[in-house]
Amino acid sequence: MSIDSTAQQALTPKRQDAAATWWRQAAVYQIYPRSFADLNGDGIGDLKGITSRVGYLEALGIDAVWLSPFYPSALADGGYDVDDYRDVDPRIGTLADFDEMTAALHGVGIKVIVDIVPNHSSNRHRFFKAALDAPKGSSERDRYIFRDGLGANGELPPADWQSVFGGSAWEPVGDGQWYLHTFAKEQPDFNWDNGDVREEFLTTLRFWSDRGVDGFRVDVAHLLMKELPDVLPTVAELARIDEASGRHPLRDRDEVHEIYAEWRKVFDEYDPPRIAVAEAWVTTPERRAKYASPLGLGQAFNFDLLTADFDAAQFRRIVSDNLLQATVTGSSSTWVLSNHDVTRHATRYGLAPLHGRNVKQGTEWIIAGAPEDQIDREQGLRCARAATLFLLGLPGSAYLYQGEELGLHEVAYIPDGRRQDPAYIRSRDAGAWSYDGLGRDGCRVPLPWSTDTSSYGFGPGGAHLPQPEWFADVAVSVQEGEPDSTLNLYRRAFALRHELQTAESLEWLDFDSPEVLHFRRSNGWEVVTNFGETSVRMPAGEVVLSSRELIGEELLGQATVWLRR
Repeated sequence: MSIDSTAQQALTPKRQDAAATWWRQAAVYQIYPRSFADLNGDGIGDLKGITSRVGYLEALGIDAVWLSPFYPSALADGGYDVDDYRDVDPRIGTLADFDEMTAALHGVGIKVIVDIVPNHSSNRHRFFKAALDAPKGSSERDRYIFRDGLGANGELPPADWQSVFGGSAWEPVGDGQWYLHTFAKEQPDFNWDNGDVREEFLTTLRFWSDRGVDGFRVDVAHLLMKELPDVLPTVAELARIDEASGRHPLRDRDEVHEIYAEWRKVFDEYDPPRIAVAEAWVTTPERRAKYASPLGLGQAFNFDLLTADFDAAQFRRIVSDNLLQATVTGSSSTWVLSNHDVTRHATRYGLAPLHGRNVKQGTEWIIAGAPEDQIDREQGLRCARAATLFLLGLPGSAYLYQGEELGLHEVAYIPDGRRQDPAYIRSRDAGAWSYDGLGRDGCRVPLPWSTDTSSYGFGPGGAHLPQPEWFADVAVSVQEGEPDSTLNLYRRAFALRHELQTAESLEWLDFDSPEVLHFRRSNGWEVVTNFGETSVRMPAGEVVLSSRELIGEELLGQATVWLRR
């Protein structure tokens, strides 16, 4: 990747003060509201539950929270099927509750980021209801992507496209037309060539920004713009189109950045400017860099560590590549190990390496492609703690997922009748498997806060997903009293990170083992991670934090230590 000096100047943010650049090395904690804390006892987490735990978040030491969708929704996809972008689901709270929560978080210095879902609405959104009530060719239908079906009476879908969740990506509406849904049928895709759609989201961005929101996480930011010819290509024809060209009919089209340039103008209306981070699953670093431009969203997730093995060579290559991308774009790197869509990293690291592992099927006990009895839970937690300290030592922002500070594993066993994830349900019914074999419910199980109630302190009315018995061993109330617990490791790491964080660069240092990575930040802060299983001799320096006990001057296997010189 390269960029000339004139272009680099154009990408330089206008504001460089701390109030405008807080996000560049922030620790951001993702809250899945329905599974965080339930104050009203209906089994579903709520905004008042979050407010009741602000003290916990302050003690954790994070800089911001990112809230997954809390909007009115039928929950066809965990809240990512949005009925109304400018309201709160009554099961989760009210706008007044949102304001109270935001004020409480701001009161302890924690920023608020909300999820925005622009590729699709729910099928209960007022725009889609109007589209169904209107005839073919109407302005109401133009807000979505409708096409005539094939066959004598339009009884066949317009193309053989498949949705992400399995089954056809087209749904009939009874008059010979079908609408496109990249995800569940309850999530019709917007037509972003339509001016009403663009204005709807500009209004939404201002609505939440006016309420004090500091930024936005943009769901599937690469999917908005689509260019569909009269004769739609087949799946086979789509597969032959270069996704890095910017001209693919369905994703990562160059025109999408015109939308985000409009959004940037809205963000910059506020002081300090609102921030955004793109979820953009694109094919090359160059394509991802476009989303991270200060002229657009400003930051884009990289999921490279999330998809890597616990392996020194992979981690070093990923870090080097992404720091280079950050230099080119003028943005900062983002580091992620877990979120609401993937198997928790403590479990992933307890399995055989991802690369080359065959995904097994057909059992309730599959996690990330392996049966429960193949998971080494102790190893997984050791590696997770080490990887987290490595990540928190890197320059850039760190995005953490609720529960990882407790060292939570994926919840393996959830009865079929209790599962909620359409990725699991639809793929099961279609005879296919996606999202690590069992869908995403296992990382969305409500958190264990204590051991003295049936829902482990989540709420007085139980939990909307079943919690396992081993939650009693990892609850917040238990870990707070254990000096070496994962919770206290995270708390010490965040506190030290605020003290040690420095320029957005690092220097790789030589080490005599290929299984060890050693880097230094500009203020003398050093991070050493032993990815191997045998101990190594630590470099000289004051030990300020370690993911695992130290034996003399030896760093045990699968461990990270922070040093200061």
